[in-house]
Amino acid sequence: MKLPQIGDWTDYAGLARLQQDRLPAVLAAAERSPFYRERGVGPLPEQPLTTKQDLRDAYPFGMLATGRADLATYHESSGSSGDATASYYTEADWTDLAERFARKWVGITAADTMMVRTPYALMITGHLAHAAARRHGATVVPADNRSLATPYSRVVRLLHDLGVTLTWSLPTDTLLWAAAARVAGYRDFPSLRALFVGGEPLGAARKARIGRVWGVPVVEEYGATETGSLAGECRHGTMHLWADRAVFEVQDPATGELTPAGRGRLVVTPLFREAMPLLRYAIEDEVEVSYAQCPCGWHLPAVRVLGRTAFAAGDLTQLGLEELVFGLPDEYGVWFWRARADGDRLRVQIEVADRWRADAAGALTAAIRDAYPGIDAHVAPVPAGGLVPFGLLTARAEVMKPRGLFAAGEDWDTALRYY
Repeated sequence: MKLPQIGDWTDYAGLARLQQDRLPAVLAAAERSPFYRERGVGPLPEQPLTTKQDLRDAYPFGMLATGRADLATYHESSGSSGDATASYYTEADWTDLAERFARKWVGITAADTMMVRTPYALMITGHLAHAAARRHGATVVPADNRSLATPYSRVVRLLHDLGVTLTWSLPTDTLLWAAAARVAGYRDFPSLRALFVGGEPLGAARKARIGRVWGVPVVEEYGATETGSLAGECRHGTMHLWADRAVFEVQDPATGELTPAGRGRLVVTPLFREAMPLLRYAIEDEVEVSYAQCPCGWHLPAVRVLGRTAFAAGDLTQLGLEELVFGLPDEYGVWFWRARADGDRLRVQIEVADRWRADAAGALTAAIRDAYPGIDAHVAPVPAGGLVPFGLLTARAEVMKPRGLFAAGEDWDTALRYY
């Protein structure tokens, strides 16, 4: 199966033809799935949405369109919006997955050392970056962010000592590394050339701040365990949907109408999926999609990911609030924050050095009240270490292995922590 490559089409009309040519095979694959066979498969515009609840109800293999022997991997989502959903991929699916992830404008080469700092677990994220890096010959440092074996102190040592050139992580992690590096006394990371980030909404202000902190490009990725990578950045900073590998639609949450562009909830139909075809999968993320021309010449729709609608309180979204936090002057050093909405009242905490406490709190309070006039904002500054404890940044690696016998003076409670 030949997969499309950027440049195989020259305009949006060519992209649409590519999608239409592929859809018959997609619908035929879906008919081999118990779920779609029972539901019935017709032309895509007539197909009802496939929801996360549908995937949960079909657990574990109700969506499977191939034999079990054809599967390469099984995964489950993080469950951030409810119970986890199952997904599975063949070897051919993995070729598509890895190719999409590797569509980074900075490139991945055999000369790179890439730290993968996302879970190596049931979620796809760590395995996906690892596979993409290896396909391009890069050395992989598998620094799972959910393992006691790689605390932040070890991450920054590896970044520095191994000459890591590329990283893959949550955007928040990059600021935690910077804080840990500062505590540990690391001044520079001369080999680093780009930070690949994804997994959470990232506004322009925070992205720019991360880039200034590290002095390298921050390259954003968007996707899900159920689908793999769905979008990535071009060199002009536009996030493009991989519309040569999937059909994308936007659902108006008020009317339910599906359109190719606009603001609403993203709906995706993968075009090259063997194990688990998905027809009009409602991914539940709030997005803005447009077909404006981009100087990069990719002729792929642009997308802004606004986050899960469940995280919004009226017009106030996490992304909107984040933009205000990271719009504060760099010298205030505000990297970490949290907020809690309670009706029209918003309580915000920011971690800030004593010398900037009053300035930072006052500026952020004013910014929130200007942006959201109906919200009564209260900003409380907390000292360094108040939100991200220093102990988290300096903790030593703890590799938990079963152990029952301890010497005098050793902490034998560690045996209980293993269990």
